[in-house]
Amino acid sequence: MPFEYGKEIAFDEQLRISTEGTLKILAILRKHDVKATFYCTANYANNKPDIIHQIVSDGHELASHGYYHSDFKPEHLKQSKNALEQLSGQTVKGYRMARMMPVDEKEIQKAGYVYNSSINPTYLPGRYNNFSKPRTWFYQDGVLQMPSSVSPLVRFPLFWLSFHNLPLGLLKWLSKITLKKDGYLNLYFHPWEFTDLNQPEKFGFPGYVVKVTGETFVERIDEFIRWGLKQGYAFGRTDRFVEEVTASK
Repeated sequence: MPFEYGKEIAFDEQLRISTEGTLKILAILRKHDVKATFYCTANYANNKPDIIHQIVSDGHELASHGYYHSDFKPEHLKQSKNALEQLSGQTVKGYRMARMMPVDEKEIQKAGYVYNSSINPTYLPGRYNNFSKPRTWFYQDGVLQMPSSVSPLVRFPLFWLSFHNLPLGLLKWLSKITLKKDGYLNLYFHPWEFTDLNQPEKFGFPGYVVKVTGETFVERIDEFIRWGLKQGYAFGRTDRFVEEVTASK
């Protein structure tokens, strides 16, 4: 992200920020005894195998986020899957393209993935327009598509920026009506959001990105999970949900 705003960050610092955030996420999930899916680049995994082992040992799913975040070639699909499987000892079933950019589903299938979660089925100016895509899971070229969740009717995205900028009460309501309509939610966040991003000289981010980050964001996600559990909602890994979908076909 900082590269998009004209800033440079050393690779060691990138690893440190990602690792710090990942450890905070793991602590929140452990606290509530819930599982999640971690989309990880092979580049990060190769440099931080201890964190990959912790993700797996905590019972979470490891999925691919490509080989590098800022560089993509079709061969990276298989290469990243192989690297993550070798490091983790898990079968990697899922893929998410960096920045939710388009990816050839035939190449996804050829690389051996069961599902792809690379679609945000809404309109984001300057990024993508996916109003023509289904809001909920569907099959394409033999691969189960798991779009990120958007609200019914207006397709308001329930993605990471929403969790920084909307009142928590409104987020809970939007999540509740979307869950009631679709039967599930597919939410996503990034480890670096759990770092204090209000450092303009270092990151160069606009206000809507830095709002509610660091420990404040830890508290917000902690409260959201606590609220969901109190509602009786189940939290889980994407691969387990995909297994249920596949079994019900």
